[in-house]
Amino acid sequence: MNMPSDRRSFLKSTVAAGVASALPQTMFADHHGGKTPFKISLAEWSLHKMIRKGELKNMDFPKISKEQCGIDAVEYVNQLFTDGKLDDKYFGTLKKRCEDLGVKSLLIMCDGLGQLGNPDPKKRHRTVLNHAVWLNGAQALGCHSIRVNASSSGSREEQEKLAADGLAALSELAKPFGMNVVVENHGGLSSDGSWLAAVMKRVDMPNCGTLPDFGNFRLGGGKTYDRYKGVTELMSYAKAVSAKSHDFDDEGNETHTDYFKMMDIVLKAGYHGYVGIEYEGGKLGELEGIMATKKLLERVRDKVKAS
Repeated sequence: MNMPSDRRSFLKSTVAAGVASALPQTMFADHHGGKTPFKISLAEWSLHKMIRKGELKNMDFPKISKEQCGIDAVEYVNQLFTDGKLDDKYFGTLKKRCEDLGVKSLLIMCDGLGQLGNPDPKKRHRTVLNHAVWLNGAQALGCHSIRVNASSSGSREEQEKLAADGLAALSELAKPFGMNVVVENHGGLSSDGSWLAAVMKRVDMPNCGTLPDFGNFRLGGGKTYDRYKGVTELMSYAKAVSAKSHDFDDEGNETHTDYFKMMDIVLKAGYHGYVGIEYEGGKLGELEGIMATKKLLERVRDKVKAS
């Protein structure tokens, strides 16, 4: 693919600034060498209501995760970085807090930056460049990935080509940062597992993959995609996994997703990395919902260890 001159210049300048010095292992998600079936992380979106109400700040997230939830790995959300200027000082301070707490930063979820599959080449290119600040922040924090969206418009085939083009350009931009670009099933065609898998196949780059989410399989128009089929199709490309939760029955099981069945799919795909809790329910408070999801994942893990 031909690279626009301004993106070539951007890549050249970032490499010259030492961005390419990122450790090689940051290119890949942590799969733990099979020592444990999987580890549990916490997605910041689980606390978005508290953050938006001003009850806690993004800078407090690692502390809440470790000290109140007992989780030592975190996944940030760019929309919630509202407590400071996004400069090296901010990211350095946040990294120091994580180090002091013994918390590992895994990825930053990026939304609201434009359509990576925009039919207009200039807008598509602008969207790619809009992610640069988050690639820089993710690298500064020691993350392995940024999570992005594969939104587009047009026919199914047109969107596949456009989304793949934008993702390939962003993945190229991400290389000097030592970052993966991972795509979540996040509405529209991206929630069609077969479509997103086809996009991944078309991109065909080692630092571009998926973040299968247990619950985001709404296609629009009241239609949904089978979540178990979708996760199965996306696991071949997975570099992270999102354990979406909403409600729980009296036995502590999630009422929308059979976690035992879903995690069996995840593990049989050979994935043994972090599984990120993303609680979005309304019946339990955010901290309560996080802990309910954690207990369920721990039950799944205990059953796997015992088998």
